[in-house]
Amino acid sequence: MVRYSVEPDTAVPHSKSRGSHLRVHFKHCREIAHHIQGMDAGKAKKFLEDVTQFKSIVPFTKFTGGIGRKAMAKQHKSPGDKGRWPIKATVVVKDLLSNAIANAESKGLEADKLYISHAQCNRAPPGRRRTYRAHGRIGKYASQPAHIELILSQRSEAVEKADDEDGEGARGRKITKKEAAMKRFVKVGGGSA
Repeated sequence: MVRYSVEPDTAVPHSKSRGSHLRVHFKHCREIAHHIQGMDAGKAKKFLEDVTQFKSIVPFTKFTGGIGRKAMAKQHKSPGDKGRWPIKATVVVKDLLSNAIANAESKGLEADKLYISHAQCNRAPPGRRRTYRAHGRIGKYASQPAHIELILSQRSEAVEKADDEDGEGARGRKITKKEAAMKRFVKVGGGSA
């Protein structure tokens, strides 16, 4: 059994998927995972498909050095206007998401109620190769692979908010601190009523 960085509550129905030592750029995978976390599974899958067709963009928020500004990045509610279309990493994350959805369906969960409760990307050990430089020197030529894990959970049914006994509360007037203190106050003594 593989260890995940987060172990969800067993009472909440969920499904998992992970990939180790994937030959895709870690920084790209981190930005994709950060953006899709919390999304509905269907919406995230559509977003990843749109990125591969250049209809949507992955906003970059952490690893922004040397990344150009794109007007499309302003569509998402993320700071800045930097983004890219990392096709290879997007396809890998989309495959993991499809795998997690299939795992959920085999467990008997409803696919339309699933959302990404956990998406994480970690650095894997770099693949080390060499490249030949001028004057007989050798330089490193390392790849930066990634470990990716996704956990999908099923959304619970929405519960309507109950009304207060006084009729004040959600839609009524807000109670001041003084009025709340007066409600808590208990009269002591034998006064005539």
